[in-house]
Amino acid sequence: MLRILIAPSGFKESLEADEVADCIATGILRVMPDANIQKAPLVDGGEGFTKALVKATDGTLYAQTVLGPVGQPVESHFGLLGGAPVKTAVLEMAAAAGLRLVPRDARNPLTTTTYGVGELIKAALDKGAERILIGCGDSGTNDGGAGMAQALGVRFLDAAGCELGLGGDQLIRLHAIDVSDRDSRLDQVQIDVACNWHNVLCGPKGVARVFGPQKGASPETVEQLAAALDHYAAVIKRDLGLDVKEMPGSGASGGLGTGLHALLYQVRMNTHN
Repeated sequence: MLRILIAPSGFKESLEADEVADCIATGILRVMPDANIQKAPLVDGGEGFTKALVKATDGTLYAQTVLGPVGQPVESHFGLLGGAPVKTAVLEMAAAAGLRLVPRDARNPLTTTTYGVGELIKAALDKGAERILIGCGDSGTNDGGAGMAQALGVRFLDAAGCELGLGGDQLIRLHAIDVSDRDSRLDQVQIDVACNWHNVLCGPKGVARVFGPQKGASPETVEQLAAALDHYAAVIKRDLGLDVKEMPGSGASGGLGTGLHALLYQVRMNTHN
């Protein structure tokens, strides 16, 4: 009997890894009905990350409605892993702010937001998670993770002390970051991120210039976003003492890597020191 291992990744904006594996298996069985097939979907932090890990560990998947990248509610999800030594939640930013959730005629990374990612993190905290594993990939945003942080109580203020709206274009007006209302449960949870460490926030290889065009940015929009993220990085350095401009992974998922490190982890470190 022929033994076949099917280990695909997903097809972006089309099929998740487990769906691809099912389709391949169906095709094989049509011509080799006696084949012994095993499926092991591979994920890299993008679409299908949560479902694959939940299934592999016999965990539990939870549905969650969040604010999507274009400001409309979307059906998302997160999970709790089975058999983990500590209560571990897993989520993927693609399920709350992925490119597939941005209609082609609405692809404007100046305005898309990671707010829903923060809502998923909050939902995981509500379930008592002691560790949160976050997959960064297949994003439709370029807001530096600001929206994610806003959902968790971080306030971004302009020069008049008014809160900024959602979207990467707002960051050019950023004057101060107020973390006084940040969800205090974040101080008690371990956050691990699966991301591409080669992606950086700013500079010639910054996330706006490298990935902005695939998210709908024109050349002018790319430079507008790059300027906004440069300014964002400068305020983070001044207010939090962290230089994120070319920090490895800072550009992951439209800069979500920066928000996760600077506004969730670094704030905790500053608070405890």
